Formats: sequence, structure tokens, C-alpha cells
Amino acid sequence: MYVIFRRKTIICALSGLMAVIMAGVIISGMTANRAIMTSADVNWGLSFNSPDGIPTGNAGAEKLKTYDAYYVGDTSQKKIYLTFDAGYENGYTENILDVLKKHGVKATFFLVGNFLQTAPELVKRMVNEGHTVGNHTMTHPDMSAISDMESFKKELCGLEELYKEVTGKEIVKVYRPPQGKYSEDNLKMAQEMGYKTIFWSLAYVDWYNDNQPTKEQAFDKLLPRIHNGAVVLLHSTSKTNSEILDELLTKWEDMGYILSPITELVGQ
Repeated sequence: MYVIFRRKTIICALSGLMAVIMAGVIISGMTANRAIMTSADVNWGLSFNSPDGIPTGNAGAEKLKTYDAYYVGDTSQKKIYLTFDAGYENGYTENILDVLKKHGVKATFFLVGNFLQTAPELVKRMVNEGHTVGNHTMTHPDMSAISDMESFKKELCGLEELYKEVTGKEIVKVYRPPQGKYSEDNLKMAQEMGYKTIFWSLAYVDWYNDNQPTKEQAFDKLLPRIHNGAVVLLHSTSKTNSEILDELLTKWEDMGYILSPITELVGQ
């Protein structure tokens, strides 16, 4: 009886241990892919704990690619993809364009309908100087709250139509969700519309007009965290960005980085 009892005890203990291990593996896998395996709302986020300096997104690069979505490029190459989000124009875009022209850099401007409506000449300049204009939606809503294709299309198609009115051209189909808010359904819908969804791997708090970072604060974020394949998000409404951009691009170039157009990353 003693031998049988011990055997049963050992078998039960081993079974319990295996259950704990398997549960841990399943939970770990679910956590790593939580942005892809659920249709729940998600805020794009980054973790900078990787030993190689490449930030980890709350959805992996390979999983995102199944939805034609990206947040980082080839991390074996010293390339940077510079992007600006622009909900409206407040006087800094012209200088930003001057600096980009000086450095021969082709950036991407993700525009909202208001920018196209109020600053069409700047949009035309972007296009004429070889920059990419991307879709940041017509009205900048929380897209993760949109679950039906008709409403989703209304936001993207409205911007497409306005862009064509202003430029006479079809928009390049790259899309950035406002505030980085998205769902798995959003990724699928954008893909069905032929869009590449673009997140980012480097950004900093530059969007509060009445609380702009200092030059030193900006460089403390934008220099140490730059990395191979970085998709950089800046806001063109930022006074600080306008003032530091020339020096920032020079520093990145001195570090050996090449600034490439987003179309190269997504193959358009």
C-alpha cells in the first residue's frame, strides 16, 4: 500500500507540474500575441528592454506583416524611416520642409482632412518635393471603436478623395491609426482596402503645444534610442521639432544612418 501510494503521489505531482508548465507556455504565447489574437481595442506601445536596442512592439513584426502592417524595418541595416503626423497646420511645416530639402530627405506626412482643407499649398509642396502623403483618416477618430467596414472606409476614402481634389493624384496607400489605437479588425479592413498600416518604433512626447520639450529633452529621447530600421514618429505641429530638425538629421547622418522613404519599407 505504501509503494502504491507513493507512486500515485509522484504521478499526481508530475501531472500537476506539467499542467503548470503548459499553462505558463500558453499564457506567455497569448501575452506575446495579444494584439493579434483578439479583436479587442489596442493602443500601440513599445518596450525598450531588448538587449540589442531594438524596441519590442505589443505585436510582433512578423505577425504584423500578415496584415501588411509594420512598425520597424530591416534591423540589419542602418536605415531610418522618418514620418510626421499632421492633424492641422500651425506654422512649422514650411521650415520642416526646408530642412528636409536641405538634407535631401524624403519623409512621410500622415495627414488628417483638416490639414488638406486648410493648407493645400503645403500638401502640394510635399508631393512636388517627393515626400509621401499618407492617410491619417478624415476626422482623426478612435479607429479601434469602428468595427464595420462602411464606417472604416468612410474615414479613409474621405481623405483619399480630398487628397485627389488637392493634388490631382491618387494617395499612396499607407495608413497610420490616429493615436495608435487599433484592433485586429482594423488591420484586416485596412489590408482589404489595399493599405499598409504603419506604426512606429521611436517617438517622444512632442504633441502638447503649450508644453513643448526642450532641445535637450528631445535629444535625450531621439538620439540614444535611434536604431537600425527605425520608423520615427514626430509631429509637424511641434515647435521643438521645427527648431531641432536640422541638427537632429545631421547627428543621425553623422552616426551613419541613411534616411529612406517609407515606400521602400513597404515595397510601394
